[in-house]
Amino acid sequence: MSDPSLRMIPDPMGPSAELYAFWAKGELRLQRCADCGAWRHPPRFRCAACASDAVTWDVASGRARVFSWTITHRPVDPAFDPPYAIVVAELEEGSRLVGSLAGIANDELRLDLPVVVALEPANDRVALVTFRPA
Repeated sequence: MSDPSLRMIPDPMGPSAELYAFWAKGELRLQRCADCGAWRHPPRFRCAACASDAVTWDVASGRARVFSWTITHRPVDPAFDPPYAIVVAELEEGSRLVGSLAGIANDELRLDLPVVVALEPANDRVALVTFRPA
């Protein structure tokens, strides 16, 4: 990153505010339906599998595999020097997260690459996802 203080930070509200609050404490928690057990991300008010509004916030493993990525060549976020990768990784639990990449060169990315989630504090209310090679 060129200047982390310039990073664009979300201002979460609704169910996303709960998600970011857990992440800010270093806890990789995701919503899970209390009735059918389906993991759900991004957070929402009803389960897509059974329409229940009963929810728990369970700890996810943090182990994932690269599902997709894009290499950004034009500056979008002033905290990052292009080119940089934005990765979509599928957690063992089945949910997919989007995050930045660290600890590996862009040209080393490949489908199904094992990665782990690191939660990077952005401020006292928000932490963001960074993927590192497993």
